[in-house]
This record gives sequence, structure tokens and C-alpha cells, in this order.
Amino acid sequence: MKSILNPKSIQFLETYLNNPSPTGYECEGQKIWMNYLKPYVNNFITDNYGTAVGVINPEATFKVVIEGHADEISWYVNYITPEGLIYVIRNGGSDHQIAPAKRVNIHTKKGIVKGIFGWPAIHTRLKDKEEPAKLDNIFIDCGCENKAEVEALGIHVGCVITYPDEFMILNDNKFVCRALDNRMGGFIIAEVARLLHENKKTLPFGLYLTNSVQEEIGLRGAQMITHTIKPNLAIVTDVCHDTTTPMIDKKKEGETKCGDGPVITYAPAVQNNVRELIIETAIKHEIPFQRSASSSSTGTDTDAFAYSNGGVPSALISLALRYMHTTVEMVDKRDVENVIKLIYNTLLAIDPNKSFSYFK
Repeated sequence: MKSILNPKSIQFLETYLNNPSPTGYECEGQKIWMNYLKPYVNNFITDNYGTAVGVINPEATFKVVIEGHADEISWYVNYITPEGLIYVIRNGGSDHQIAPAKRVNIHTKKGIVKGIFGWPAIHTRLKDKEEPAKLDNIFIDCGCENKAEVEALGIHVGCVITYPDEFMILNDNKFVCRALDNRMGGFIIAEVARLLHENKKTLPFGLYLTNSVQEEIGLRGAQMITHTIKPNLAIVTDVCHDTTTPMIDKKKEGETKCGDGPVITYAPAVQNNVRELIIETAIKHEIPFQRSASSSSTGTDTDAFAYSNGGVPSALISLALRYMHTTVEMVDKRDVENVIKLIYNTLLAIDPNKSFSYFK
């Protein structure tokens, strides 16, 4: 397959990923995203909590959303000990087991303060039963000798903490970084807009490229913005697990793999006719795809759009990802391009005059 990503696309992706956008603090990342998207849309909608929407054909009555979420997991400063060590709580689903010995950025009004998650040396941990990393025993050391020194750096309870790990490419076709979940979604929908613009495609509906905030703590940004947009149709993109790596039970998690194509989800929130249109599009354009099943909910912004405004026909296209909620999340470049192609071609197949209702 000829690559649809160009050097400018990859540079945007790297800049976008390297910028921290923790839940509740997505604004700077949204500005990067909007600046890249600006040549390809007519205008923008933003809301009070930071969700950003690029709009094509804003005057159209029929409204289609394609969506990703902008936020990444992080930590909050929760307690500073008299000795100057910092204990944390989660902001989203941060994994305590990967924290020991990681470097961190503590975000303060004075700027970034560097720190590390300290961890006892192996020599001191050799006991009959070694204590694992837990939320109540991981701590950050920023080189201070007491609480006053920590506070003098501008650190206080409520400061947000992110990892500094940055974008890299492995073996020419694997993208690796923290926050691929789900900054890749924002990247993918931006690339769809670029292709529509470069190929001079005119859509018979309004397209709302939505980069929602606060997904990691309960789909909050999508819940807010869907009532502002009031869409007629929503296609959400997020990540799912590559279940082919060790320690994952395929009988529970299903089988999806990096490199095998976009993952199309079956779930109660997924409207069957929308999903079938996506599958038909994949087959027609020879785009490889995988299938996944979710139980009572997808756990993605699909649920927020589907159950809003009296029910919005919605579907989910996912990107198989390894090592979710770590600093080395990994996706396959070929899958990224195929998700872009699938959304792009699905949009071209949508007829706003054709109902998705089950009752025709």
C-alpha cells in the first residue's frame, strides 16, 4: 500500500504526541491539533472544558461526527511528606506498576519541575515475600530535603504529573510513545480532513471532527459536546488491545493484533446498520479489518454519543495497540493508515437521505 502519510503528517504526530495533555489540561495539545487542522476546515467549535471541533460544511442540516479523545492519563500530587517526598493519586487509569524508577514532569505555575519515582534497591527488597509496587507505596523524589524545599519549587497538592517519554519509530513501521491512547484518534481524524481537502471531495453533510477531552475519567468531554453538536451520526475511533503478547487471555479479551487492520466493534452501543456500512466499505476498498465484541459498554466515547440526544447511530473503529497505559504504547503504521482510509471511504459512502433506522 502506498503510504498516505507524508513527512508533514509525521512531524505533526511527533509534535502532538510529545506535548503533554493530561486529563483536565488538554488545552495546549488542542491548540497544536487545531493549528494543523485549520487549512482543512471551515471553522472551529470549542467548549468551556477544552473539547475542540473542526467543522466542514457548517451550514448543512445533517451532521456527522468523527471523533477521538485528546487526553492522556497522569497523576496528581496528593501529599508531601515532611521529608520532601511526594505521594500521588491517579488522574485517569495510570498504572502504579510501571511507575518505579520512571522520570516525571511535575507541572507548576513556575514551569516544569523534574522528579523521579523512587524505588528501594533490589538489595533491600530480598525478603521472603517481596512487596510489589502499589498506589500507597510509590512516591516521587524531586531532590529536595524537606517539604518547604518542595513547595519553594512551586509544587503543591493538585499539581499534575506526566511522563516525559517521547515519540519514536521502531523497525520503520511501529509508532511508540506514551499517550497513543488516544492522541492517535485525533491524528487520524485530522488526516481524514487533510485527504478530503487534498482530493477536493465535497460532502453532502456537515462533518464535525471532534477531539474530546476527559475520556479517561468517564467519557466526560464527549458527553458535553454531543449535546452542543447534536449529530445525526457518529463514528468514533479509539484504541483496543493487541492480545497476542504474553500474559493476555484471548478467551477473555478476544484476538486482535497490530498489523492486521482496523478493529470493528460489535456492542449494544454500536448501531448495526452503521457498522455494516463500515464493513461493506472495508470489503469494497480491500481494507483488511478485524472484529471485536464488547459486552454492556464499549468503554469509549462511542457510548457517550450513542446514548445522547435520543439516540445517535454510532460505531467504533479501533486501532490495535500494545502495552496500553504505559509509556511505550505501540501501534502499527499500516493500521493507522488503514483506519484513515476506512473512515475516509466510509464518509464518502454516507447518504444523508438514507435512514439508518431498523424500521424502514
